[in-house]
Amino acid sequence: MTINEMLEIKNEYGYSYEYIAELSGVPASTVQKVLGGATKSPRRTTLAALRKIFEKILSESKNKNVFPKKNSPEDFTELSFVSESPDTYYTTDGTGALSYNSFTGKTVSDYLSLPKDVRVELIDGVFYDMASPTTVHQRICFDIGFLLQSYIYANNGSCQTFTAPLDVQLDCDEKTMVQPDIIVLCDESKLTKERIVGAPDLIIEVLSPTNWYHDTTRKLLKYKKAGVKEYWIVMPDNFKVLVYYFEKSDLPTEYTFTDEIPVSIWNSKCKIDFKKIQEKIKKCFPVFTL
Repeated sequence: MTINEMLEIKNEYGYSYEYIAELSGVPASTVQKVLGGATKSPRRTTLAALRKIFEKILSESKNKNVFPKKNSPEDFTELSFVSESPDTYYTTDGTGALSYNSFTGKTVSDYLSLPKDVRVELIDGVFYDMASPTTVHQRICFDIGFLLQSYIYANNGSCQTFTAPLDVQLDCDEKTMVQPDIIVLCDESKLTKERIVGAPDLIIEVLSPTNWYHDTTRKLLKYKKAGVKEYWIVMPDNFKVLVYYFEKSDLPTEYTFTDEIPVSIWNSKCKIDFKKIQEKIKKCFPVFTL
């Protein structure tokens, strides 16, 4: 199996580099460089590990409820929201209180008309269901947000830190409204009483089993295209953090929960000590092994 064939399978089934890395044991940054063509002569052991997992995907796809990329949201006309999990790309109605003829072609007006207890994101006219965050997820978000805002206060900065739920009208149009986990905004002209209109400077998303594809692929591309300068993907289950600094590279820098991670939009003068976050999680949630 060639690299191009592996890339075709990845794109067909919508798998992220991080998910391929988890299955194969190859670091996500290496997977992205090999499949993206940046590494011209990959190691034989790396290719063997990737071939093995892609051959497994092909053999198991016949027995799994996996929808290839060619099945667009328009193919499902009776359901409301789209959700992902590591094993399947499927649709769900999100809540019995809602009944839409289609989950596509939606606007910000449709989004604002939803019941207050319904958590979805609107991306390119499609509603995507948002699962309730876990306690570990919230602990991580609060700690990172607190450290970022503390740095701003200590240095008399003009930026502001926000945490979800807060609406971000990312593209300044009527087709997209997202709720990132953590936001740093330095341009106050984008801040309104109701929401942020435009791209924040820094966005951080904390992964959960139900949003891995959403955060690592769909929102990654949206954030980059909209003009977000820096994007972090925190992976609690793998104890890793992927940092994209789009002004320098399309490839991420990979860190662990034992690192101090620099904030590039502030010239790396601010560093988030994930070891302290890890220690706090261990103390608060003894059953969550890091």
